[in-house]
Amino acid sequence: MRTQIKTADELQAMRRSGKILAQILQELKELTVVGMPTIEIDRIAREKLKQHNAQAPFLNYDGFPASICISINDEIAHGIPNDYELRDNDLVHLDFGVSIEGMITDAGIAYILGDKPTADQERLLKGTKKALDEGILLVRDGVRTGDIGAKIESVLKRYQLDVVYELGGHGVGHTVHEDPYIANYGTAGTGETLLAGMTVAIEPNVSLKGHEMILDSNGWTYKTKSGALAAQFEHTVLITETGSEILTLV
Repeated sequence: MRTQIKTADELQAMRRSGKILAQILQELKELTVVGMPTIEIDRIAREKLKQHNAQAPFLNYDGFPASICISINDEIAHGIPNDYELRDNDLVHLDFGVSIEGMITDAGIAYILGDKPTADQERLLKGTKKALDEGILLVRDGVRTGDIGAKIESVLKRYQLDVVYELGGHGVGHTVHEDPYIANYGTAGTGETLLAGMTVAIEPNVSLKGHEMILDSNGWTYKTKSGALAAQFEHTVLITETGSEILTLV
């Protein structure tokens, strides 16, 4: 099994990958408009990857048919781009990966289409982003996965939001999913110890109400069982001796 500690050259490739990923995600968000079919977002994402001489690690990963996951409203994760036409006030979640020189980064953003989000939508997005940010603040050499999970869960409780227990963060770099698994809940002081040089994707998967999920008939997309809105924000993070470096920022 390949070590999860990345070399200096591998990290440089991941830094390039991460900046491209963050840039494309923001461009896709700005281009998203009411009436656009989600398959068009996938097409644009592929074109932008070509412009950067980058690859789409999600495409054909375990058979996934697109370069980007696009989850709408009650969809938690792994939404497949299709002919659904976006509507005003939809909650849109883009989860995207970029590969440069064989090294992969993974990140996600969520946003409301239109300029009149509901109070619940705003609470969901604010709480999910806050959980990610506070989880990342804990990251440093020697942190344990339970420390991160406990912090994320505590933030979400403050916002009266529910963790989707079956999904969580993970190592990333050589492949889309590596060890360790990072649950979005847990007990501080427990779990695997993270070391400087590891790269992980931290990603709170959050429901407005209820933690249970169901699998769509397409075999990929997870939805909230309650039908409640769901959201996710995600960054790829390098663990350092003194803290962390977020690799998926512009």
